[in-house]
Amino acid sequence: MTVQLSRSVRWILGLVCVGALVVAAGIVANRSGSGADARAKLTLIAPAAAGGGWDLVARESQQALRTDAIVNNVQVVNIPGAAGTIGLSQLTELDGNSTTMMVTGTVMLGGITRNDSPVDLSDTTPVARLAEDFEVIAVPDDSPFRTLDDMLEAWRADPAAMPIGGGSAGGIDHMVAALLAREAGIDPALIRYAAYAGGGELTINLLSTAPGTPEVGISGYNDFRDLLIEGRLRPLMVVAPERLEGLDAPTSAEAGFPAVDLVNWRGYVAPAGLDEDEQQELIEIVTEMTRTEHWQDAVARNRWEESFVTGDEFGRFLEEEQQRVATILEDLDLA
Repeated sequence: MTVQLSRSVRWILGLVCVGALVVAAGIVANRSGSGADARAKLTLIAPAAAGGGWDLVARESQQALRTDAIVNNVQVVNIPGAAGTIGLSQLTELDGNSTTMMVTGTVMLGGITRNDSPVDLSDTTPVARLAEDFEVIAVPDDSPFRTLDDMLEAWRADPAAMPIGGGSAGGIDHMVAALLAREAGIDPALIRYAAYAGGGELTINLLSTAPGTPEVGISGYNDFRDLLIEGRLRPLMVVAPERLEGLDAPTSAEAGFPAVDLVNWRGYVAPAGLDEDEQQELIEIVTEMTRTEHWQDAVARNRWEESFVTGDEFGRFLEEEQQRVATILEDLDLA
């Protein structure tokens, strides 16, 4: 009872605070999409802080749409909080607005379950799944953990003494940590997970020498990319079907943990209340975007794996994926 009340209080406070920011950003001013043209002006909501994976997708999309003149005016609005469910709650208030899309993905599905969100992705219009982004487990270059086995040995000895940093509680980073713990013989209930609002905040704390900051970080490759390239972070494992080019780290299967196989996909949804023509227009805009040179470069640069599906097929995927993620969270006692 106490836990549920605490989550509800966090939800309400977050919604009130972020709601004010959204009004300031001008989204509520565009609440009615009637007569609007998505080719003339399009708003992309990144439901997280700047510098994270969802923000990256929105910014890459913005650049591709602008460069190839697919949309005349594209703006990105960040609405952080509660694993993306604050942004989702704002999107569902824009019923019928055909000039707004929101980035979504696996993290949001976890947030919907864990935060007891009053709305979910069935309250939106599915547009397209774009690509898959892969998780990396990494440590600072000066860490005593040279390999995953080194890290697991210390983790098994005292799980609560080793902070593991990642994104929102209940999100894919948290699920990967809990799955790895369970497969390595550690009770997931004993792990000490430190949740951050975005990849930028996580990396700052991961590199900090302050007491209590994470010794190990879990996030999407792109959140760690620059630091990995610079050598300031060392990868211990990638959660991907194959090794990532240029990254000297085993896959989860190679490391002996094939059950740790969660993939962080990225996609777009729009508000509910769109007619078929409006939905199709957004699908065509996104389809054209994925064919641009900029987007293809972004896919290669960010080590994404394209997994493009649209419309009703994407909607069915969302329904199945929500059920799968909820089951994983319940199985790991994270819900």
